[in-house]
Amino acid sequence: MTGIAQGTGGGAAGTAGTSRTTGTVAGFLAGLPHGTGIGTGAAPGVPPGADAGFAHGSGIARSYGTGTMAGAAANPGRGAVVGTGTVGARRGGAIHGPGSRDPRVQDVQAAFNAARIAMAVVGRDGRVITANRALGTLLGTDPARLADEAAADLVDLGHDARLWAAYGEVLRGGGEPLRCTRPLKGPDGQSLWTEVTLSSLPDRGNALLSVADITDRRDLQARLRHLQMHDPVTRLPNRALFFERLAAALGPDAYARGGTGRIGLCYLDLDGFKAINDTLGHRVGDELLRAVAQRLVHCADQAGYGRRGGHLVARLGGDEFAILVEDSTGTEQVSALAGSVLAALQQPFDLAGQRLSLSASIGVVERVVAGTSATALMQAADTTLYWAKSDGKARWTLFDPERNAHMITRQALSSMLRPAVERGEFTLEYQPLVGLGDGAVRGVEALVRWRHPQFGMLAPNRFIGLAEEDGSIVELGRWVLETACRQARRWQVEHPEAPPVFVSVNVAVRQVWDSDLVADVARILEETGLPPELLQLELTESAVMGSAGRPLQALQALSEMGVSIAIDDFGTGYSNLAYLSRLPVSVLKLDGSFVRGFQDEEHPNPADETIVEAMVHLAHRLGLTVIAECVESADQAERLRRIGCDTGQGWFYSRPVPPDHIPTLLGGT
Repeated sequence: MTGIAQGTGGGAAGTAGTSRTTGTVAGFLAGLPHGTGIGTGAAPGVPPGADAGFAHGSGIARSYGTGTMAGAAANPGRGAVVGTGTVGARRGGAIHGPGSRDPRVQDVQAAFNAARIAMAVVGRDGRVITANRALGTLLGTDPARLADEAAADLVDLGHDARLWAAYGEVLRGGGEPLRCTRPLKGPDGQSLWTEVTLSSLPDRGNALLSVADITDRRDLQARLRHLQMHDPVTRLPNRALFFERLAAALGPDAYARGGTGRIGLCYLDLDGFKAINDTLGHRVGDELLRAVAQRLVHCADQAGYGRRGGHLVARLGGDEFAILVEDSTGTEQVSALAGSVLAALQQPFDLAGQRLSLSASIGVVERVVAGTSATALMQAADTTLYWAKSDGKARWTLFDPERNAHMITRQALSSMLRPAVERGEFTLEYQPLVGLGDGAVRGVEALVRWRHPQFGMLAPNRFIGLAEEDGSIVELGRWVLETACRQARRWQVEHPEAPPVFVSVNVAVRQVWDSDLVADVARILEETGLPPELLQLELTESAVMGSAGRPLQALQALSEMGVSIAIDDFGTGYSNLAYLSRLPVSVLKLDGSFVRGFQDEEHPNPADETIVEAMVHLAHRLGLTVIAECVESADQAERLRRIGCDTGQGWFYSRPVPPDHIPTLLGGT
């Protein structure tokens, strides 16, 4: 429906009005019947189409059927408006008109101006048509002055490309309402935070802008976040904030902002803190943590690293702390920081009338940001901290990729040990034990090998220690014992013409403690048919030193069964000779370190020969036989024979070989 606007002017003749209709707040917001709106009425005698505000004139206009207001650029059918010049308007829009006789229009005008939330009507060109008093108060100006101002400038939308695009979409009548948070300058010059909303007005072609002051709410949120992201004891950033900052330092924005492109981390744990906390109480422990935090912050501030000072000292929990170094310049810088932290924490703490001392173990990681994840960085830091503690504590240790690769390999091997026994991935090789007097093979030592599907053939030193740590040595040792005994019996049966040879099998400490070794040996000997005198069990000095209770009883039972007991690597452990007289030991195996001293024919070490000769004579006086390991030359073998050693073992005679090679050696070579 189109309409002809009629207005009665209360202003002076000649005061310019406008005949263009823009619609009222009532028309914008309430959709009143007849298209009633707020606008300006033209004073008598003023030519239609004039585009100027007026100061005092007011009038009422309504639509009467069809037609168009002469000279008007208004939307057809929207109705004419009630207008006043007290606020001022552009294109005929006014905010309130005391001369309006329509109560609905007056209600809308009053509500708009009395609203506590700041509002303005914005045209398609982005300029303010009308503004209420709350917006003027918020911006510290008369709302009349806001007419025709660019709305985007009032709420600072033009500096954000994303917001600017969304803003234009709303003005064009499409898209979702724009909602954002913007900082503004208040009337007193102080910064305030606002929540800005811009939404299209249906069928009007304009938009409604609202601005809410959320400064108090934002301050409260900031205080709550600070409490949430900081440790209550030390006031340092906590684990959550640390990982948030770490993720940002490793994120894509880190590349855009420039810098060195590197990152460093000092991950530390207090040595001896638990003892202080347990003995002096948690109150003293908390005071100590606060004092430690102060020293860490001081060290970080003194370092002055990073182009933006991008360091973060955080308490990750318990007595664990971290210092994040953004834009590090290399390992030297982060290592120097770790050194200063270590020195600072080693100074005594005077707390609760007591002087307390502690130290720290620090893992240091420094690397390129590209390709690094937070998980990988923290794993490296945790591993390096473990190294620092295992190396003796009170030190810092730098991440070593080679050492880490070795550790990863160990972990992989450890996890696959038990399944490998079940899958039959282990095999035995045998190394001859040769009589030094006649050169005849007296026995063989069974040496286990792991045919690993990924790493190939592995020697015992690659996995035996792991098997002892996780307990799989019991199952593996039982398999080795049974396989070796079965093979020795097979040689005896298949080669009855050859002198019988004994088989020597290594036994770990955990096999003695964690299994019934005596029962296992008895069962295996019975099942395989191997005579007990053809089985020799080798134990290290540490396994038999101080033996009492179950281990001693087991050794005695095995000896009474007819099994020979040998002490492996003799001379490198406790070297306490007292146990030789009370343990059922029948053989000593001299460690290869003594035999290697015989290699230099031109400049032999007389001390080595004297020590070996003394041990051989002592063993013989106790009724023990002696096996020398690592015999690699004829000269070594001859010198060992001269001083009375009974048996030799080493590459001079044979490397460890598969079981089918042993029969060729049984005749003595």
